Amino acid sequence: MNPHTLDAIGRGRTKRILYLVTDAFGGYGGIALYNRDFLEALCSYGDALEVVALPRVVSDTMQALPHRLTYDTSGLGGKGRYAKAVLRRLWCDTRFDLIVCAHINLLPLAFLASRLSRAPLVMLLYGIEAWSPTPSALSNYLVRKVMSDAAISEVTQRRYRSWARTRAKGYILPNAIRLEDYAMGAPDPNLERAYGLEGRTVLMTLGRLVAVERQKGFDEVVDVLPQLAKDIPDVLYLIVGEGPDRARLEQRAREKGVGDRVVFTGFVPEEQKAALYRSADAYVMPSRGEGFGFVVLEALATGVPAVGSTLDGTREALRDGMLGSLVDPGDANALRAAIAEAVRKPKQIPIGLEYFSFANFEKRVHVMLADWLSVTRSSR
Repeated sequence: MNPHTLDAIGRGRTKRILYLVTDAFGGYGGIALYNRDFLEALCSYGDALEVVALPRVVSDTMQALPHRLTYDTSGLGGKGRYAKAVLRRLWCDTRFDLIVCAHINLLPLAFLASRLSRAPLVMLLYGIEAWSPTPSALSNYLVRKVMSDAAISEVTQRRYRSWARTRAKGYILPNAIRLEDYAMGAPDPNLERAYGLEGRTVLMTLGRLVAVERQKGFDEVVDVLPQLAKDIPDVLYLIVGEGPDRARLEQRAREKGVGDRVVFTGFVPEEQKAALYRSADAYVMPSRGEGFGFVVLEALATGVPAVGSTLDGTREALRDGMLGSLVDPGDANALRAAIAEAVRKPKQIPIGLEYFSFANFEKRVHVMLADWLSVTRSSR
């Protein structure tokens, strides 16, 4: 254990953390991944630390759990069952030193846990769920009871604080990228044949195809494809993901005369994602509503040039243009030029991507945890 850990935890009893979360281990998507990384970083803090996490949802194969994590799945199956599981846990054991609320929608239960255990309450802010007041008046009020918060990006923190009227101490904690899981490599010929990518200049965007995710920039890319095709005759747009908005996007592509240039993969399992990135010549996400943009890091980690947005968290994922190009999604000419430039770039993993490595993410979590546990120790 390092001196920083000793200073924070002290030489007394084991410190215990209660972590209320929508999904993490056994979850799919960016929020679940962020929570898995956060929980792993918490559990690596020191020997005198125990973490108890209660997920709302487990929808995928359960990954291996880190040492010192108790993953209580007794609350699966609805809001009522989840509330009962949290209360049952607190009824049996109120000895927690810190309560972590990993989603603003869980704040009422997290606040109750904080009061019953007399432990400080901290909250994680992932993205657009915190950009404006929630439908719950109670949650909107309780944000002022949070001791500290950690936002995935500056844009998320800024938009949250514009309405929350909180005095909580804030941190910025961007996503982590496990660089060892990606790396450059040759495209998979089987995937290229399956999706008709052979001999094409491939643009790629990955995301759920749902109405609330339209701000990812799918429409903007489809709209510039007719003009791009004049500059890049073999251009093809690969949309990776599934959802109810797919039919609308397919219709939009046909209306623009580029139905044969847009390929929809449907759902793709995690183990195929890196191979699909390697088939792309540019990753393009001119979005308006990304809290951060982890998929941009994934693309960069396979050496694919990226185009992001000046308007949301992808600007921070690209480190203000250091790691890739930034455009205003509303400027079609700028978007077209940025894409044309990106596909001409050689593939390489950009210098500076290690800023988002898991090792650096872990250090950032440990700094926050030292602060939070020092408050816990001094208040008791």
